[in-house]
Amino acid sequence: MKSRIILIIGILMLTNGIVSNKEEATGNNSSGNRSINVLASPDLYNLMSRWAIEYCKLNPTLKINVLKSSDNNLADLLNKNAGIGFVSSESYSTLNKQSTWTLIVGRDIIVPVMNVKNPLMDEINRRGITLEEFARIFSNPENQNWGMLLGNNQNTPIHCYILDDPSVKKEMVKFLNNDQLKLAGIKVTSWQEMISAIEKDPNSLGFCKLIHVLDLNNQCLGDNIKLVPIDKNGNGKIDYMENIYDNLQTFTRGVWIGKYPKALSGNIYMVSSVKPTNESELAFLRWVLVDGQQFLNMNGFCDLVFNERQTQLAKLNNTAIYPNAPEKSTYAILKVLFLVLIAFALIGFIFDWVSRPFRRGKGGVRPTAPSLSPFFDEESVIVPKGLYFDKTHTWAFMEKDGTVKIGIDDFLQHITGPLSRIGMKPAGVKIKKGDPLLTIIHKGKQLIIYSPVTGTITSYNKTLITDSSALNATPYTDGWVYMIEPSNWLREIQFLSMSEKYKAWLKDEFLRLKDFFATTIQTSSPEYAHITLQDGGALKDSILADLGPEVWEDFQTKFIDNTK
Repeated sequence: MKSRIILIIGILMLTNGIVSNKEEATGNNSSGNRSINVLASPDLYNLMSRWAIEYCKLNPTLKINVLKSSDNNLADLLNKNAGIGFVSSESYSTLNKQSTWTLIVGRDIIVPVMNVKNPLMDEINRRGITLEEFARIFSNPENQNWGMLLGNNQNTPIHCYILDDPSVKKEMVKFLNNDQLKLAGIKVTSWQEMISAIEKDPNSLGFCKLIHVLDLNNQCLGDNIKLVPIDKNGNGKIDYMENIYDNLQTFTRGVWIGKYPKALSGNIYMVSSVKPTNESELAFLRWVLVDGQQFLNMNGFCDLVFNERQTQLAKLNNTAIYPNAPEKSTYAILKVLFLVLIAFALIGFIFDWVSRPFRRGKGGVRPTAPSLSPFFDEESVIVPKGLYFDKTHTWAFMEKDGTVKIGIDDFLQHITGPLSRIGMKPAGVKIKKGDPLLTIIHKGKQLIIYSPVTGTITSYNKTLITDSSALNATPYTDGWVYMIEPSNWLREIQFLSMSEKYKAWLKDEFLRLKDFFATTIQTSSPEYAHITLQDGGALKDSILADLGPEVWEDFQTKFIDNTK
């Protein structure tokens, strides 16, 4: 009781401090509230201008001042906190990272491309091409043949195309570790000319921006163009961790999580000296990360994959924002309320102190709550009887009125750790077994969970919207997620398991979980290996919580999706 009262008093004192200093708190928000100053590096000026125009159409009372930046005025912006800036990777590399707050808002990707009718397509897809092999071909015009590139007896010449675009050539030089003057090939003046030539020539090879080979209407590559797989680790084959070239979605996700050479991929950054607090700036940046992404493609850049957008939005939304100052009368009322609450808190404290000897038992010892084990094993997982469990790590229980209550199992919440937000569907939505049902989010990193049954959502747990902790603390009671009116219950429960059978299945899940961290983490993200397993190979509780979004993405595709 005492600790609670002290906590209440502390919160009220903090509130009073904020009220008393309203002028200071609102100073950051009021100055330039309807005006934003933006610096853009020269290569991003057109994109930034387009963003400003489109956003101001939606917000006609707002003015966005866009200026081209130089190294000097960008430094001034960061030193004086004079607004926000948008820079490419090249400009970003010159900044002092310790004094810069950043947000990734887009990407520029250079790709090697070839004709889909290339006669050696199968071999190229199997073995890929290394950095050294690319450099050898584009630097030696006398050796531009497939035999030299692939190390076989094929003497068919390669027609190497070089786009006369400074940004593309700069990235090629950086990737090939070569001199721009030594680049050898057929020079073309526009990307349209290059794509047209490669589409007609089965033995062609070239580098261009990813956006230039996309069919934006269908969000896929052009019909006659194929990305050339890059053997990043140089082991003579495209192994599992490098296999990102099957489709556009897999490729762009692979770029994000670092499976593509960094020399061919550059980020577009928003930079400022501190986290933005101006509400107009914050609203604009949120728009850039959502609706503004469509204008990246129109200006020669690539938009972010959905999960990366969510990660950046979460980073942005964690920013402290000062609210607008209420009217003076409102503050007077708040101060009176503050004093009344302080008085009640003091009375409660005195009552607690006086009555404590009468409440204390003979032993006078308060039982302590059991401490949480840092380990995660089969004994850690709660599996109540009477529930049906699905391989998607969800549970289902039919109520007396025939509706089915569903949620996620204890196994999954042990893996994710404390959840910061739950993404749920509204009532009335019809779902099928195996359809995406909800999204669980931890600090912007997320997993999509699938439905164990078919039916119509009749209601959802509104408590989880403001307090997702119930899903971790009591996943089978207060942490339920949906009530569903089932449409195929008798058939679908045949594919669900009850407690004992589910416990037996979980033994295999633990083996699969250990295999995931032993292979995926050790191979693709060795920097995380030390925080996944305890001594002796035991799994840590909340094992995903401290891992990066790329690991969550791999866990989604290789673990969650493989159990459907």
